[in-house]
Amino acid sequence: MSTLDGDVIVVTGASRGLGRAMAERFSAERARVTLTARDDDRLEAVASELPGDSLVEPADVRDSEAVERVVDRTLEEFGRIDTLVNNAGVSLLGMTDERTELVEVSDEDWETILEVNLTGVFYFTRAALPHMYEQGHGTVLNVSSGLGRRAIAGAGPYVSSKWGLEGLTRTTALEAEDRGVTVNALDPGGRVNTDIWAHLPAEEREQILQPDVMNDAAVLLAAQGPDGVTGESMTAQEWERQLG
Repeated sequence: MSTLDGDVIVVTGASRGLGRAMAERFSAERARVTLTARDDDRLEAVASELPGDSLVEPADVRDSEAVERVVDRTLEEFGRIDTLVNNAGVSLLGMTDERTELVEVSDEDWETILEVNLTGVFYFTRAALPHMYEQGHGTVLNVSSGLGRRAIAGAGPYVSSKWGLEGLTRTTALEAEDRGVTVNALDPGGRVNTDIWAHLPAEEREQILQPDVMNDAAVLLAAQGPDGVTGESMTAQEWERQLG
């Protein structure tokens, strides 16, 4: 029997890339999965291929009411939430195929990246935590990046959002640790063959990390009990060494 058998896991940004890969793996581990993203058709396509129970609930993570609806629908359908995976994310590189210096960043682009990568995580975490507290256990996984711990030129909004995410992760962990909820950040450990790097030549995309790079680490983190590791941020490989 899988360690995730019967668990309920909500995955944001589940229609493609890292989110889709994790949702597929969770389902293979016999978890029940809520898939959320903005693209209903893509979500339905993912759900149609999952081996286990799933719920498709489209939402924009920037819309707090839509986020609350995802959580409410999950509770109606499955009765609880064991793990929340905050995976949805965007970058200017993915939107424009090039680095952008701060003096060239528009108000709209700055707001979009901060709202998706940071505010959306806050909305989902705020909505899910009370239910995890009530049941006395839960796991929050925030998908971060190496750029949450270092900086590069031309990626100011993304770097700012991920540094903020690292701080939010640690704060949430401190507030939740006495209530049976673990909160950690997970990053792939390098460039991943997702839409962000769609501008790269096909042969180069084949040589970088693939979307399933975080699957093993995500399963290990989701399977932790209330006394598991919390308030940490590591690459997938580091988490595998720590928990495997």
